[in-house]
Amino acid sequence: MGIIVIAQNKKARHDYEILEKFEAGVVLSGAEVKSLRAKRVNLQDSYCRFVKQELFLMNAHIAYLDTINRNFSPDTRTPRKLLLHTKELRKLYVNVHTDGLTIVPLMIYFNERNYAKISIALAKGKKEYDKRADLKEKSLKREAQQAMKNR
Repeated sequence: MGIIVIAQNKKARHDYEILEKFEAGVVLSGAEVKSLRAKRVNLQDSYCRFVKQELFLMNAHIAYLDTINRNFSPDTRTPRKLLLHTKELRKLYVNVHTDGLTIVPLMIYFNERNYAKISIALAKGKKEYDKRADLKEKSLKREAQQAMKNR
């Protein structure tokens, strides 16, 4: 069956240089899982932060469905705990606090076993000239492919 991609953070690939990727589980409530299945999630401007040796997903918007209890309207941007192995957490913690790197969410998806997972990356911020160079390279590749297609 493969993975079912729910949401991607395209801005992260533009703003950061991806050094290493990790797969993490997410602690969600039942209503949030239903919202994920309906693809009502936005990862733009979200990030990961350590709070007391635990990694949390901050500022990710998971909207609640209208069919869920109307009296209960929780905050859609609450921090959500990410589940990783201890070795991975230690590695990320050291890289973030010593090298000044950032942990960025790349995408949320359902894996083969139908569990909600999030792909996070250890990343380094790009400078403005790096972003322009990447856009220029991307447009040149696109033009070359179109020229080959037209021949």
